[in-house]
Amino acid sequence: MIETPVQTPPGVMSRPYRAISTGMVVIVLLVAFEYLAVATAMPVVARALDGLPLYGLAFSGSMAASVIATVAGGRWSDVRGPVAPLWVGVAGFTVGLLIAGLAPSMHVLIIGRFVQGIGGGLFSVALYVLVAQVYPAAMHPKVFSLLAAAWVLPSVVGPAITGAVVEHVGWRWIFLGIPVLVAPAAAVLWRGLAGRGTAVPREDDGAQATPSGAGFGARLAWGGVVAVGAALLQYGSGLGARGLVLLVGGLVILAFALPKLLPRGTMRAARGFPTVVLLRGLAAGASFTADVFVPLMLTGERGLSPTQAGLFLTGSALSWSLASWIQGRRQYDRKLLLRIGTAMLAGGIAGVALLVFDGVPILVGLVAWLCAGFGIGLVYPVLSVLTLELSEPGEQGKNTSSLQIGESVFSVVAIAVTGAVFAGFETTWWVYVVCFGLLVAQAGLGTLTAGRARH
Repeated sequence: MIETPVQTPPGVMSRPYRAISTGMVVIVLLVAFEYLAVATAMPVVARALDGLPLYGLAFSGSMAASVIATVAGGRWSDVRGPVAPLWVGVAGFTVGLLIAGLAPSMHVLIIGRFVQGIGGGLFSVALYVLVAQVYPAAMHPKVFSLLAAAWVLPSVVGPAITGAVVEHVGWRWIFLGIPVLVAPAAAVLWRGLAGRGTAVPREDDGAQATPSGAGFGARLAWGGVVAVGAALLQYGSGLGARGLVLLVGGLVILAFALPKLLPRGTMRAARGFPTVVLLRGLAAGASFTADVFVPLMLTGERGLSPTQAGLFLTGSALSWSLASWIQGRRQYDRKLLLRIGTAMLAGGIAGVALLVFDGVPILVGLVAWLCAGFGIGLVYPVLSVLTLELSEPGEQGKNTSSLQIGESVFSVVAIAVTGAVFAGFETTWWVYVVCFGLLVAQAGLGTLTAGRARH
């Protein structure tokens, strides 16, 4: 009996895929840098434009637009293919940057951020569908590992570059500099996509899976309701007791509207794709929210400088990248990766929370935070791969939009709830313990449900 040799899939940077992979990675890298840079520079921007009262809207407006665009981008990519929404998204993101960079007032800057959110929402969904159409399934883990690694360099050097640009050149170039770099990256991606035929799926491909026009209109409307609820949460969380009504109102709206945009059974961890969406939200919400509190705790409770505290985030980004690279090298048991990753995330957050006690060495917290970064690095690409594997033809865009909406909204809820706890009480050790404890429970819930993220 002659054994059939197992064919090794080509590398992500092999000749047939080099231009597409390079273009996607550079654009994602620039999006990541812009995201981190704007978060770092926005206090300076708000003061320069005399717009501190509108500070939160500069973030919530972009997020609200992104939710709506994610819904639209999913439908558009399923019906017409990912190429058109990809380029419209890149163009919208670039135009939004130009509007924000040239803004004479905070109101105009918020308009620019809204346009950015639309572009980013379209682009992010189309990118997943593009991966599904261009790369063989065996290459998907490597592709998503590469895209995850694109966030590492901005995480390491982004804050330092942002500070230097704001101090020596001016905050406007935080927005205006990115479009200059987007153009050549887009040209490389355009060259790679030429002649690949990824524009329009056949009519018989998943025709019944694609939602009707009426269904899409309802989904888009629910996206707007979710955006309003998330914006209320963001705004109300920073007002302490005064924002309690807004906080509760936002939670009620999300509890009613969010299930309309997610797969049926997501909130009860139904087996398969619903659990994939739930896990993405739980893991991302716990990780991103902890990123908010770790530097605050290190500088406020342990007396570290901002630079020293930033090393924690840098180390976490590097360990995230390492884990993504490892899981993309070969095929592993994905259920096991999800369980190990979420458990490491929960344990890492619990370990870094111990630094509220003066007797715990800083090195203990650093090691714990490296473990947390490694855990989310295992989980994130696996969930991206499962999203495409569990999607029928004609559903990749819709399912990707559900995945990203769940991630965004779960993160907003986690940040808002812990932020409300933090704003409602004096900054003491037990407040940090409560906030980190909520995040440990969230990641731990992911560990308990990880086994259900399969066919």
